[in-house]
Amino acid sequence: MASYIIRRSKAPEEYEELGKYEGLEEHEEAEENREIEENKEVEENKEVEENKEVEENKEVEENKEAVEYNKSKEYANQGDYAESGRYEKPEVIKVDPTDPTTIPKFVDPMPIPDVAEPVNQCDSSKKEELFYNIIMRQGKHRFHKNFPLTNIWGYNGTYPGPTFEVEKDIPIKVKWENKLPTKHILPVDHTLHGTMDTPDVRTVVHLHGANVAADSDGHPDAWFSRDNEYVGYKYTREVYEYTNHQAGGILWYHDHAVGITRLNVYAGLAGFYFIRDFLERRLNLPKGPFEVPILIQDKSFNKDGSLFYPDNATPPVENPIPSIPPVFFGNTVVVNGKLWPYFEVEPRKYRFRILNGSNARAYELKLSNGAKFHQIGTELGLLHHPVEIDSFIMEPAERIDVIVDFSEYKGQEIILENIAQGPPSPGMENIMKFKVSKELSCPDTSVIPKELMAAHKMDPKLAAKERTMQLVETTDHYGRAQHLLNGRMWDAPVTETPKLDTIEIWHFVNNFAFPHPMHVHLVHFEILGRKVFTPSDFDEHGNYIFDINSLTPPLSYETGPKDVARAEPGQVTSVIMHFKEHVGDYVWHCHILEHEDNDMMRPLLVINQ
Repeated sequence: MASYIIRRSKAPEEYEELGKYEGLEEHEEAEENREIEENKEVEENKEVEENKEVEENKEVEENKEAVEYNKSKEYANQGDYAESGRYEKPEVIKVDPTDPTTIPKFVDPMPIPDVAEPVNQCDSSKKEELFYNIIMRQGKHRFHKNFPLTNIWGYNGTYPGPTFEVEKDIPIKVKWENKLPTKHILPVDHTLHGTMDTPDVRTVVHLHGANVAADSDGHPDAWFSRDNEYVGYKYTREVYEYTNHQAGGILWYHDHAVGITRLNVYAGLAGFYFIRDFLERRLNLPKGPFEVPILIQDKSFNKDGSLFYPDNATPPVENPIPSIPPVFFGNTVVVNGKLWPYFEVEPRKYRFRILNGSNARAYELKLSNGAKFHQIGTELGLLHHPVEIDSFIMEPAERIDVIVDFSEYKGQEIILENIAQGPPSPGMENIMKFKVSKELSCPDTSVIPKELMAAHKMDPKLAAKERTMQLVETTDHYGRAQHLLNGRMWDAPVTETPKLDTIEIWHFVNNFAFPHPMHVHLVHFEILGRKVFTPSDFDEHGNYIFDINSLTPPLSYETGPKDVARAEPGQVTSVIMHFKEHVGDYVWHCHILEHEDNDMMRPLLVINQ
């Protein structure tokens, strides 16, 4: 506030002393003149003070603008807030990473993983052979705009890892390097096979779905520690070779180290691997920015935003700690590394290649507006004809190839929903949101073909052998639940020894009350069907009595080439496969990673006749 000084007029006696008092009239006139002068002075002082206040306010505004500009630069450097070229600090939203109800949904755009690039330095004389160098590192990742940075493990330090784009029958070589810390970021149970007397941090990469030689398959005991200082007894080579001699499909690569696969994959070691072929090109499917990979995983977090993974079994045990849980279900949904993201699309057809990379959780996916999925493929190839489906179930490690036509939904927002009856958790009913908000960038000339891949099914009559695979439960000596295959542990002598270039039929007998996703390395298979079993369905030796005519056919979205089969509870699931091209040590297992790490995995030895 401005302050003003007002001078008081002198009393008559003061003027008398000064010799200036000459009577009342003169005094009054003098007082009037003095008052006029004083008022004039007051007005002048007021004007000065007002001008001063204007200057001060102007300076304040200039300082404020400078502060805002500096803040704008700060936020711009952070890269978090931007609107119309001006950066503004948003409203602070407090979230508790442990509580999904506090985490805003559909506020982060869904990222697309980077594409892996060859280094063009091949250790072979073949000029056309491509060489990649992928380094496993610890990195910082922001799962949500309101989360702090989180430590993850990633291929090239990113989560998800970079996507491989390769051509059918064009071989590549990959050097996988372990540059991870020597201490794990998640609790390691040292009572499991492969963990008792080995380094806590071990890795080996399995290209899931690959027709590949045994020494490049990523055997669980072919692990290696940081800088290959220590290696497992199956370790034979530093550089893996992938021939890509198979039909185009959706493969993925992930860690497979014995006893800690669940931890390494959960920490972030997973990525896509797409094989392309000429048939795919001829079909004129959506491509480029209109072909989108989607990796779905569930995760939980600690208060500080770090990854949470339980350190005890269910029900809890007093010893050992840490102790492997029978399964793990996260309480949030992560899509391509972001929690409940959104994805802006044009009103046109998009091809989505979806992978369930979760440890244990299954999903049943549908679109909130009732739109259809046009399925064109399964894990390892295209279907014979497209299938129009309302929803589909995805067990861990399953993939699906679908087209969604957004052309009739301009301006709409559509949620990819999860309607599976899984463990309840707020928000698990939603996966992500599609916003049909973009303008059409170019005419949509892609098509949904009437026919895709010519059908050449394997003939069950040509099977050289059938195998009955019992999925059973027991308890270990700590009192924890343990799931086994044919009642044998991981280190028991090999019992599955198919001969090279033979066809076999395997029958997965699920004695549990919940499904198991069964995966066989090296081969692709076809699901023949399922049947609810009774004791009369087995002979005196426990072998399943196979009658193909009694089977319930596979679901409409399971008819293509697969490498994971959903073994339904209380049923026998029959699959047919052809072992060809490669011999050696492989594995087969349940792809619930907690089961796989705790002995629901068995060796598979393909032998040369």
